[in-house]
Amino acid sequence: MRNAALTLGIIAGVIGMIVGFFGYGYTELARNVTEVEELFGMFDDPQAVRVASILSPVLAIAGGAMAKARALWGGILLILSAGGMYFAFGFNVFTMFPIVFAGLGGIVALAAGKPDEPKAHF
Repeated sequence: MRNAALTLGIIAGVIGMIVGFFGYGYTELARNVTEVEELFGMFDDPQAVRVASILSPVLAIAGGAMAKARALWGGILLILSAGGMYFAFGFNVFTMFPIVFAGLGGIVALAAGKPDEPKAHF
């Protein structure tokens, strides 16, 4: 279960980085080129999008990497990552996989209460 959480977390982080690049880039483009903002609009809270674009993928990768050694902390980080991506970008065709992978990885990591090793986190 810990290996599954590790894999899901790293995949979620990589896909989340791609979404984050576009989210952060769009907010910067719309801020610097007013025609883009007038034509396509802007996020309600561009600063939250910028923070989540950086923080959520990092949390997913860190949570996935921690899932083998510390499943509880890794699971918490993965669930926080899924929540951050959902808060910033919503649930759509571009964010469904990183959100679901990070959320599922977090649940799987938290469910690993009795790990393969004799050291449990509960």
